[in-house]
Amino acid sequence: MTATIHDVANRANVSISTVSRVVNNPNAVRVEKRERVLQAIKELGYEPNPFASGLRDNRTMTIAAIIPDISNPFFSSLLRGIEDVARKKKNNVIICNTEQDDERFREYMLYFKKKKIDGVIFTSATISDYVYQSFQELKKPAVLAATRSEDHNLPFVKINDWQASYDATNFLIRNGHTSIGMISGSLSDPIAGKPRYDGFYEALKEANLPISAQSVTFGNLDFDSGYEAMGKLYAQMPEITAVFAASDLMALGAMSFLQKREIQIPKHISMIGFDNIDFSRMVSPGLTTVSQPIYEIGKKSASLLFQYIEQKQAPESLYLDHELKIRHTVFNKN
Repeated sequence: MTATIHDVANRANVSISTVSRVVNNPNAVRVEKRERVLQAIKELGYEPNPFASGLRDNRTMTIAAIIPDISNPFFSSLLRGIEDVARKKKNNVIICNTEQDDERFREYMLYFKKKKIDGVIFTSATISDYVYQSFQELKKPAVLAATRSEDHNLPFVKINDWQASYDATNFLIRNGHTSIGMISGSLSDPIAGKPRYDGFYEALKEANLPISAQSVTFGNLDFDSGYEAMGKLYAQMPEITAVFAASDLMALGAMSFLQKREIQIPKHISMIGFDNIDFSRMVSPGLTTVSQPIYEIGKKSASLLFQYIEQKQAPESLYLDHELKIRHTVFNKN
């Protein structure tokens, strides 16, 4: 039978409030009583109820993680980081999959108002005025993971997407490629679209390499759109020797297109992706890619959220480092 706070109080011959003070603020209890209570807790195997503690602090011990696409493996690592921190804090995590649908987002926000949560982590999607206003109305701390807002002051954890794309494109250039194309996200996407395109463009510009509308095709960051976009890019630019894709899933779709046509990777066309999801190391050849510290972004965003909740003050945002994970899809032409 699970020991209760009443059992501990009886064993230590103290009041329930004394047990509570030992658990939550031990220095407020005299040494002799504190030692009796701690000994009783040890003997009985008593585990304090974090939810009950939360009630005293007007806390629900529950946070929400809002993601745009639960089928994307990017979010499994991100959510694992969030949940690992939450578990250490004895908190629950509600996972909300919006599929980038405003109506689903609205339903979640209405649910949060009724059921109460302590804070929100919003991941990898655009912060519209509607989203920001919804956070304001919720009146709970909100932290962004793998995204940021240009217009609203919300703390975030992410990498520098522009710099990461610039570095990836430069890697292709250093390996002797001069006919380079890109499979980009939408330029209306300020998170994974425009910054990654701009980094690619700037690297080519600095190297005095040609870039035109024929050099870029667009997708929505998933496998199927990468497959389709590679077909368009190859038709527009048959002389192409290297491709930078704005996500690993699009890169994998592009590789599938090329392999079905017996176009060898990397001998005929080199490929770089973005994210370093698990699938990127499982395919053959292994995909060279920009590695985001996805798990660490999840951990840091959760840590910032709990700091925000506990200190009642918005924390400083964080940029984390990216790195180029070199595998086997880039051919050195030098």
